[in-house]
Amino acid sequence: QVHLVESGGGLVQAGGSLRLSCVPSRSIFRFNAMEWFRQAPGNQRELVAEITSGGSTNYADSVKGRFTISRDVAKNTVYLQMNSLKPEDTAVYYCAGSRLGVRSWGQGTQVTVSS
Repeated sequence: QVHLVESGGGLVQAGGSLRLSCVPSRSIFRFNAMEWFRQAPGNQRELVAEITSGGSTNYADSVKGRFTISRDVAKNTVYLQMNSLKPEDTAVYYCAGSRLGVRSWGQGTQVTVSS
């Protein structure tokens, strides 16, 4: 069983920045893609950003130009740098790793953006 541990959430004012980290219990290259999702109260969980094993990245339209997904191979860590945060970015953020159609999830970290 693969475990993923997120960290870096918190409370920030609108316009501020946060960086989330995700460390899986196995190599990040074990996964076809590493992903960040978020879920706000009453909303469905949505994909925010992903990075493939080949290094390609994709973003939700709502975060393009503000969020950046990256990885540090030496630290076996995936990051989500979030800049110019908005109150609508408030959600629980989940790290996930996908391999052969199976997705493993972290426990989530709360991000709250105050106006």
